Amino acid sequence: MVLSRRELLRFGGAGAGALVVGVSAAGSARFAAPRRVGDDPFTLGVASGDPTPDGVVLWTRLAPDPLAPDGLGGMALAPVTVDYEVADDERFRRVVARGSAVATREFAHSVHPEVRGLAPDRWYFYRFRAGAAVSPVGRTRTAPASGSPTARWRFAFASCQSWSSGHFTAYEHMSAEDLDLVVHLGDYIYERAWMLGRAGVSMDRQFWTEAVDLAGYRLRYAQNKAERPLQAAHAAFPWLVTMDDHEVDNNWAGDSPGLGIDIYRVPALFRRRRAAAFQAMYEHQPLRLAQLPSGPAMRLHRRYRFGDLAEITMLDTRQYRTRQACGDGSLVTDCDERFAPDRTILGARQRDWLLDGLASSPARWQVIGNQVAMAQSDYDAGPATAVGTDSWDGYVADRNTVLGAAADRGVRNVVVITGDRHENYAADLRRDYARAESPVVATEFTGTSITTGGDGADLPDRGRLLLDANPDLKFFNGQRGYVRVDLDHGLWRSDFRVVPYIREPGAPITTRAGFVVQDGVPGTAAA
Repeated sequence: MVLSRRELLRFGGAGAGALVVGVSAAGSARFAAPRRVGDDPFTLGVASGDPTPDGVVLWTRLAPDPLAPDGLGGMALAPVTVDYEVADDERFRRVVARGSAVATREFAHSVHPEVRGLAPDRWYFYRFRAGAAVSPVGRTRTAPASGSPTARWRFAFASCQSWSSGHFTAYEHMSAEDLDLVVHLGDYIYERAWMLGRAGVSMDRQFWTEAVDLAGYRLRYAQNKAERPLQAAHAAFPWLVTMDDHEVDNNWAGDSPGLGIDIYRVPALFRRRRAAAFQAMYEHQPLRLAQLPSGPAMRLHRRYRFGDLAEITMLDTRQYRTRQACGDGSLVTDCDERFAPDRTILGARQRDWLLDGLASSPARWQVIGNQVAMAQSDYDAGPATAVGTDSWDGYVADRNTVLGAAADRGVRNVVVITGDRHENYAADLRRDYARAESPVVATEFTGTSITTGGDGADLPDRGRLLLDANPDLKFFNGQRGYVRVDLDHGLWRSDFRVVPYIREPGAPITTRAGFVVQDGVPGTAAA
């Protein structure tokens, strides 16, 4: 028997047992609101994010029918008061913070309360209540106080989760890890289905159509967030999130549309599409009020410090970039345009903000949360250089400026973490790839996808080609999974955690390889 996704939900795929967290769009209990809501409103789980030493932002969305075609989750017009509690213990015997937020139709009945006044470097538990319904319990953690001695920090990073491509099995394993944080580097949703890779499961017709409006994007988030493995990972740890291209349109760049539906390449329509995509992202992620979109603009570059050990700088390589060089073809070999000094992937203001922050930070490790590959990726093993232009290879001046300035300013231990490629890489970063004698100044770890691309393979021909053509590429793997990071003051360790298949649920997980970076020594080596 083949069940549709909607039928699976109604038969308990994400029912009352799902994990839930609360969010408030403007987060205020000033407004009177009914305290009634039908059925189980917490079908999309709970989440927390953007941790600071004294607090976190919490999230949930009320959606008793999360796949309702209008994108409103089965909710009525009226606002609903959502109460939340934060406690030291899982049974909520020692509540340390409580409050209310108003969930409104304008923001799909999501709430994002920002909780302050917590102790640094502590685990907390939280839950929500809407009417008589109580959410499952989530767990979160505050950051160590800025500059405080921090012996160890552990996090995982992930990206690229097309629902249609397979099961989110990797998140089952991630939720059982011993972590302090999860970083998501983009492509949290896909604007359209890529392939149907789930054995025995059909997909509702509405998801084969490309999302271009608010209802469409809301449905893509609901489809993903109804998955129990993803809910479990959100409920287990605080997250830092950003976006890449598929949250809006494949390969979009600044004010330029990507490769999607032709009519939405009209500038005014693309701006409307982008505004809808940004609002849906805000409605479904544990983001602070500072990230509330203003039409087709949304500030996603931000930084968070974890004691004296690490600072994570989250970049935005989509909103401020120049359009891709040489027509955004799959690969280019003779493309002088990509070297133009006025081409940018960050925009001048974000680039200056990044470099000033790196230079002034006292943290031992400077972690850059980045969407598209920074290391040169040459796909020609001969004398030519064949690269794609959607990555930093299409913005050589920005790459040289960032890596060169970091080296010149004496920035310690720059490590870039990246998504997008659906493959695992460990690579050294050079100041200027056009000069053979250019020194290694940083390290990049690229994580594979959660599902996109299907089951994948350990070392396909593409991987062999990349290893042959790129001497700075130390590792390649094409399976699905995530990267687990363990760092102290002397050593960074990245473990590439992979599953053998995603077409069916239940795959085991293994560590395919581990790579380390030593304090003060740019570049990586096998563990």
